[in-house]
Amino acid sequence: MNLKISGIGYYLPEYIETSEELAPKINKSIDWINTLTGVVERRVSDIDVDLMGAKASKLALKDEVPDLILNASGVGKQVIPDTSVFIQKELGFKGIPSFTVHSTCLSFLVALHTAANFISQGSYKKILIVSADRGTRGRNFNEPESAALLGDAAAAILVEKALDNEGSSMLDFTMNTYPEGSHLTEVRGGGTNLHPHDEETNFADNLFSMNGPMIYKMARKTVYNQIQIDLKNNNLKVDDINLVIPHQASGLAIKAYSKYGGFKEDKVMNILAKTGNCVAASLPLALAIAYEENRIKRGDLIYFIGTGAGLSVASCLLRY
Repeated sequence: MNLKISGIGYYLPEYIETSEELAPKINKSIDWINTLTGVVERRVSDIDVDLMGAKASKLALKDEVPDLILNASGVGKQVIPDTSVFIQKELGFKGIPSFTVHSTCLSFLVALHTAANFISQGSYKKILIVSADRGTRGRNFNEPESAALLGDAAAAILVEKALDNEGSSMLDFTMNTYPEGSHLTEVRGGGTNLHPHDEETNFADNLFSMNGPMIYKMARKTVYNQIQIDLKNNNLKVDDINLVIPHQASGLAIKAYSKYGGFKEDKVMNILAKTGNCVAASLPLALAIAYEENRIKRGDLIYFIGTGAGLSVASCLLRY
């Protein structure tokens, strides 16, 4: 599908929470945090996801006006109305169709694939994809590992149809879901299962919960298999990929792309130490920073890959 990214923007909150500041909150040492998670510092936002998303979107849009807005965030501003409505309001637009494509940490990739299909069908011409997450709002300090991982950020891209002579395109997209991992990453409250009015709902049900070791064990195998299938189906070798942009799940998870996936470390985008795991915003944030650092150029082959709660695995090959 002929598709090009014509605008990129991101927003990082000003406040930086260091591991030194976090350590007493989770009753762990600085060395424990840095070594186990790979996160040295993370951003903590004092503004909500709609404003965060709008700040990133304005940089991506410049003076353009999209004809569709896709919110691709992990956690919404509220249950109803959709978060994309609030983002559009902050952007000062009206009348633009907008909705959420939700697949937890993989929301950006699924939204990108959705946008590619819309554009190839001629349904829309310029689509804004926004991921904005405040992971720190849902931290459970009684779960030190996940609390140390999460950070806040927003990123946005503008996509449109690429001309035949531009060469930009989405070459492949794959997603697989393994429900046996559904209990490994959760926010149990907030829905019909554990409604706020239910007597059995407790405070921790509304916070992020994760079994890091079990997720890594399950994800490592499924992600490795996904990489092998993608390379084979597209007649590629690892050296053909110009840059791997993974979901910034954890330091261990990112290193696995080199240790087990065969990619050279300098070809794997790693921003985790300075940003933490920013949920769905992690993938587009890594893309935006790669672009800012001149690590990608037109014609490069970019390989997006990551995992999300479910457990889901998704990948996308993009000729930038």
